[in-house]
Amino acid sequence: QVQLVESGGGLVQAGGSLRLSCAASGSILSINAMDWYRQAPGKQRELVATSTSGGTTTYTDSVKGRFTISRDNAKNTAYLQMNSLKPEDTAVYYCRFRVLRIREVRYLEVWGQGTLVTVSS
Repeated sequence: QVQLVESGGGLVQAGGSLRLSCAASGSILSINAMDWYRQAPGKQRELVATSTSGGTTTYTDSVKGRFTISRDNAKNTAYLQMNSLKPEDTAVYYCRFRVLRIREVRYLEVWGQGTLVTVSS
């Protein structure tokens, strides 16, 4: 069993910053991709940022230059540093990891519970 626990959401004024964390626990052998998604009210969930085990990071256009994804492999944790926040960044943010568990041969996609980020204007 692998679980992801997110933290760091909250209420912030436009222009402010927040840092989200997502920590994985369980029988983990390795983690391939670490992703951050978000879902705004009435909208589909969208991929915000990805960090691969090879060191590649990608971002959706709307957050480029403002958000930074990083990872600590020793702690099985991903971070999303969000700067210059805008009201349109308001959403529930979810992390998703592709995890290889001990004694398994296929990667499993695991989701966090979500954390609410609210940006006031």
